[in-house]
Amino acid sequence: MRYRVLGGTGIEVSVHALGAMMFGAVGNPDHDECVRIIHSALDRGINLVDTADMYSAGESEVIVGKALRGRRDEVVLATKVHFPMGEGRNRGGNSRRWIVRAVEESLRRLGTDWIDLYQVHRPDHTTDVEETLGALTDLVRAGTIRAFGCSTFPAEEIVEAQHVSQRRALGRFRTEQPPYSLLARGIEADVLPVCQRYGMGVLTWSPLASGFLSGRYRDGRPADLTRGRATLTPARFDPAIPGNAAKYRAVEELVALAGQLGCTLPQLAVAFPATHPAVTSVLIGPRTMAQLDGLLAGADLTLDDAALDRIDEIVPPGTDLYTADGAWRPPALTDPGRRRRPVDDRAAA
Repeated sequence: MRYRVLGGTGIEVSVHALGAMMFGAVGNPDHDECVRIIHSALDRGINLVDTADMYSAGESEVIVGKALRGRRDEVVLATKVHFPMGEGRNRGGNSRRWIVRAVEESLRRLGTDWIDLYQVHRPDHTTDVEETLGALTDLVRAGTIRAFGCSTFPAEEIVEAQHVSQRRALGRFRTEQPPYSLLARGIEADVLPVCQRYGMGVLTWSPLASGFLSGRYRDGRPADLTRGRATLTPARFDPAIPGNAAKYRAVEELVALAGQLGCTLPQLAVAFPATHPAVTSVLIGPRTMAQLDGLLAGADLTLDDAALDRIDEIVPPGTDLYTADGAWRPPALTDPGRRRRPVDDRAAA
C-alpha cells in the first residue's frame, strides 16, 4: 500500500482508505465480522479509517472503536458531524453548541481520547461558517482533534471558508471529502482544482457510484430493484427509464475496458479516482470480507494514459452521468422560492 501526505498536515495516509458506513444496522450488523474486516484492512496496509456519527445512528463508531482497541496509535481515525442525532432541537448542524456536544459523544463511542480528522459532513446555511471554524479551531487547540475538514462542500463554499479562516486567524479546512467516480466527474471542473489551490487533501467517496459500478447493473439485463441502494432510489437504477440509458451504455464500455486491462469493473472504478493529482485517498466501503478482498486485489492496478484516454471518451472529464446518493444540493436549487420572484414582479413591463 502506498501512502500520501494529507493536506499539508504531515500525516501520512494510505491511498486506499476504509470507509465504515456499511458497518452496523444499515449494512452489516454483525459486530465481530465487521471488526475482522477492519483488522484485515489494517493488516494489509490501510491506515485511514473513516466513519461518521450518523452511520447506523452511532453504531458504526462503536464498531470502529472495538476494532481499534490495542491498535489506536497505528490508525488515522476520521469521523464527521452535521446530521441530526436523535430527536429534539439543536442535535445536528454545524453550530458550536452541537459540534462541542457531538465530538464528546463520538469520542465516547469510539473509545478514544482524540480524533485525527474531524469533518463537517455537509454545509449548514443556518450557521455562519466563522462559528463552525471557531469551534473546530478550539477543539484543535484543546487536543481533542488533530485536524479538521469538510465533506461534500461545493467549490464556492470551500473558498469562502478558506477566506474566513485567513481573515479571522482561525484554523482552516485541511481536507474535503467529495463523491467521485467514473460516472460522477463533475468535481474535476471546480472542487478538485480549488482543493489543489489551497493545498487541501481530498478523500473521495462512492467510487462504485452507489453500486452502479459493482457489476450488478448491466445493459439489457433485468435490474433487481429490491435490494441495495436501488431500494432507496429505484428511479436511478431502473433501465426502463430513458434517462438511465447513458449510464448503462457507459457501464458496458467500462466493463469492456476492464476486461482489456485484466481487472474487474469495481477494481477499475476504485483505481480511477486515485489517478487524479488532487486526490489523496479513495474510500472503499465494503460490507463483507469478500468485498474487501475483491477491491484490494486490484490495489496494484496502474491505469496508463491509454486507459485514461479511453475513460475520457466514455465519460468526458467534468461530466456527471450519476449523482451520488446523499450528495449535497444547495438551497438555490432545492427551494423554488429562491429562484422565483413574486408573481407581480416577474413581467418585464
